[in-house]
Amino acid sequence: MTDMFRDTGTEDRVVFVESEERDDELQTELRPVTAMKPPAYVPVQVRAYDGPSGQPGGSVLVQHTTVNVITEPPKDHFIWSLLCFLYSYPWCCLGLAALIYSIKARDQKVAGDLEGARHYGATARQLNITSTVLVALGLLIFIIMIAVVFARISR
Repeated sequence: MTDMFRDTGTEDRVVFVESEERDDELQTELRPVTAMKPPAYVPVQVRAYDGPSGQPGGSVLVQHTTVNVITEPPKDHFIWSLLCFLYSYPWCCLGLAALIYSIKARDQKVAGDLEGARHYGATARQLNITSTVLVALGLLIFIIMIAVVFARISR
């Protein structure tokens, strides 16, 4: 048994006691505790409270800090999606998907659902990144192929 609270005064008190009678269940009960004599007392030094140290006059000054969290409205990446749609549409439909998600993000923002707008905006951003990388790689491969063709022709 473990005592969660023990009174060391001279009066009878009620103490909250935990007992472990069964392994699968922890039981608690309230039972009176007879007066117990505490071990040797140590005299306490009595000192008047002067207030917080470093403050003259002992006055207590309460400081409040106000934090204004300004949430940025969710981005819909509409212009980026439109450019990805125009430049990558013949090869890949990711630009079209990004444009659709951008429009959905703008609609959710206008409707007041900022969490939904953030979700659709993040999806549009990922699709835009993928589309931009694919278009850049395609353009790089095209430039390398043209350079190789001109190098073979000039020999």
